Amino acid sequence: MRVSEGQVTVTVPEQPEAGKGADVFFNPVQELNRDITVAALRAYRERTPRVSTYLDATAASGIRGVRAAANDWETTLCDIDDDATALCEQNLERNDLAASVRRSDANVLMHSEAFDVVDVDPFGTPIPFADAAVQGTKHLLCVTATDTAPLCGAHFESGVRSYGAVPRNTEFHAEMGMRVLLSAMVRTAARYDIAARPILSHATKHYARTYLAFDHGAKVANDCIDELGYVHHCQHCLWRDHDYGLIADPPDDCPVCDEHLQTAGPIWLGRTCDPEFVSAVSEQVTEEMGTADEATELLATLGAEIDTPTHYDQHRLCKRWGRGAEAMDEFIEKLRDAGYAASRTHYGGTTFKTDADVVEIREATAE
Repeated sequence: MRVSEGQVTVTVPEQPEAGKGADVFFNPVQELNRDITVAALRAYRERTPRVSTYLDATAASGIRGVRAAANDWETTLCDIDDDATALCEQNLERNDLAASVRRSDANVLMHSEAFDVVDVDPFGTPIPFADAAVQGTKHLLCVTATDTAPLCGAHFESGVRSYGAVPRNTEFHAEMGMRVLLSAMVRTAARYDIAARPILSHATKHYARTYLAFDHGAKVANDCIDELGYVHHCQHCLWRDHDYGLIADPPDDCPVCDEHLQTAGPIWLGRTCDPEFVSAVSEQVTEEMGTADEATELLATLGAEIDTPTHYDQHRLCKRWGRGAEAMDEFIEKLRDAGYAASRTHYGGTTFKTDADVVEIREATAE
């Protein structure tokens, strides 16, 4: 079937029946991801004009790489599958675009050649591609993970094996997954004296997506490692705190209710977005994008999120406190009036970030 996204029209496989796989994978739900990718590529090229080459490392139908080529990137589309590379060539020809199509193991290609921007968007975890992707990236590494259950701790053992961290399935599970992914990528890059710093990240529609800007040198890589640490979380009263460092040193018990604490980490505790870059990306969202309104709203929320490593869900808190929830804008305004920083988050309609702890939140928002 044919699908139009942005400036291009491509042929993609028919969606299979339940339990049956397609020969070449295509995920229509990822249109938002791809629209933001195009906007991010435009913004990054304005920020770093010398960049020109882009690798779609796990191309499948090629829709992401074709859209990059339509935006004047010197594009390479890579897939190990014959049907996928044939479809990539067909879709480039359909749109009168020139690009290189490689039938290759992505890891082999990324270990042998380097590109200004590398995009790794596999089915499941990106970790099998992480070392090669770091080696094959000059400036910007874009990564998608769709294995959200291991990332957020719902599949605990799998998360530990894949990401080299202890994930915990908390009420801020989507952010937990994002920060576990970032931790793994930052640690991978640091092995090669590369600082991989996130400039745009979002967790939406059952996937996590991040854009990592590279800087080279042992000192800057160490600076990134210094932003790793642990979150200590009470499942009973929802109190939490965090510590920087690679050695966990959790409190003996919750200081609010004396219950046992769960510790997650090492996770990335630093910023997940650069607000200036997020604003620049938003300016590059154009009306021909099918998810333009959704992308603009998401980017506005991301740009306004305050810098804390976890978030709260008002409904979860109010249920725990035995009181009714209220309009989010009113709830957040109460926190601000009490002198705390607070913002909504993109993780859910009733989620928010604040520098107040759980006791202070309860007191500040009490009627």
